Amino acid sequence: MTRQYVCPACGATNRLPEQRDPSVAKCGKCREALFSGAPLEVTGSGLAKHRRDTKGGAVLVDVWAPWCGPCRAMAPQYAAAAGRLEPRVRLLKLNSEAEPNAASALGVSGIPALILFQDGIEVGRKAGLMSADQIVTWTEQVIGR
Repeated sequence: MTRQYVCPACGATNRLPEQRDPSVAKCGKCREALFSGAPLEVTGSGLAKHRRDTKGGAVLVDVWAPWCGPCRAMAPQYAAAAGRLEPRVRLLKLNSEAEPNAASALGVSGIPALILFQDGIEVGRKAGLMSADQIVTWTEQVIGR
């Protein structure tokens, strides 16, 4: 089975054979690392590309806003979870204030909100402040690992 990941630097979609370790993989177009162990800030179109083009892995989106106290409190926890979940799960951050249409399309009614996708399909959703341990545990339970 071939997996697909979107490059965080240039946005190119990269195919990666199952036997290759994605944690050390580099983009075939720009040669940057495919995973950094940190969440990626995305626009609505960037989120759509990650959802559409990530295959064989999961995408976890934190929908947040700069004025939201719990969102700001969860940011370092989410960053810590990225280091533990990547490369099995790509962690993205979507600013709902800057991208209201994308947040609305996701049906987000409260933030911070975590939405988990596998092969572009939503498989889990959770709202509210969470610790890194809670984020990792919930994500692994939902994706079954």
